[in-house]
Amino acid sequence: MSTAVDTADIAAKPLTAQRGGLWRFILIRLLLIIPTVFILVTVVFFLMRLTGDPITAALGGRLPPDQLKERIHEAGYDRPLIVQYLDYLGGVFRGDFGTTLTDHRPVSTILLQYGAATLELAFYALIVAFIIGIPLGLIAAYKRDRWQDAILRIGAILGYATPIFFVAILLKLVFAVNLGWLPVAGRASTRTELAMTTLQNPTGIYLIDAFRLGDPDAVGDVLWHAVLPGLALGILTAGIFLRLVRTNVIGTLGAQYVTSARSRGVGEYRLVTKHAYRPALIPIVTLMGLQIAALLAGAVLTETSFEWKGLGFMLADYLKARDFVAVQGIVIMIAVVVAVVNFIVDVIAVLIDPRVRY
Repeated sequence: MSTAVDTADIAAKPLTAQRGGLWRFILIRLLLIIPTVFILVTVVFFLMRLTGDPITAALGGRLPPDQLKERIHEAGYDRPLIVQYLDYLGGVFRGDFGTTLTDHRPVSTILLQYGAATLELAFYALIVAFIIGIPLGLIAAYKRDRWQDAILRIGAILGYATPIFFVAILLKLVFAVNLGWLPVAGRASTRTELAMTTLQNPTGIYLIDAFRLGDPDAVGDVLWHAVLPGLALGILTAGIFLRLVRTNVIGTLGAQYVTSARSRGVGEYRLVTKHAYRPALIPIVTLMGLQIAALLAGAVLTETSFEWKGLGFMLADYLKARDFVAVQGIVIMIAVVVAVVNFIVDVIAVLIDPRVRY
């Protein structure tokens, strides 16, 4: 009896230790978000102040000096910089990012209103990257060092080396202007957007709101408008995924268990699709956090090219207006999203491959 209990205890200890290591890893990564956000807020705040106070940057030359000085005093920008920083830091932790100088709107309202559109676009771009990058990466690995592999590798290089705005212009000229197959701009037609205004508590994610309407035409309209922006932004990541999958599948094909399977007569196609495919996805998951940052950065050019009214579109507008209060809030919000997404990706990577945390 005691021997059986001892054996069970011994078998349970490694599992308990593994679970403890997993939760310790998750807790450490979660706590690291706090100093990361703090550093980001600090860097963005002081970088924005390199050009002086936000009111002078936005309204300098448009107002008489006495009115400008009065506006600066009312906003508190004539106080010591450290006092302004501590005041802004306290507001950020309360969810208050200030008020825009050009249209006098709370920055937090802008983040909520337009943030969903940017996240929706990033989601479409990731879908495009997976659909294009992973299958073509497998084909490139299967056809290693042949002409198909060479063409796919050149295509991947062109995909992530070509500027997003140039890809957007080409897609619009071909599919919207010349062929007339797809809409040239916007997130949905006017009819669909008007129908969404009847919803209670809309999410801001048009695809979800279109499903809530229960109108298949609205769902199709939203997806139709998302094709070109999703392609323009997704092609960048698809090229990276293609080369990463190709490299990792080729490396996995040289592993001992794959060699053993090949010696048993397993065909190359089955080796690629069944044995080497899943291990090659682990680096993709790990890289996804970095790609979210790239997608959010690329969203600025994509949204302005297609008039997709998200945070990138608003960021470009506020930069033109030199409204650094709005710019500061949007940049910080994007940075926070990237930090949180990287945390989620780290956890997923650990669950897929426990060796990541050691």
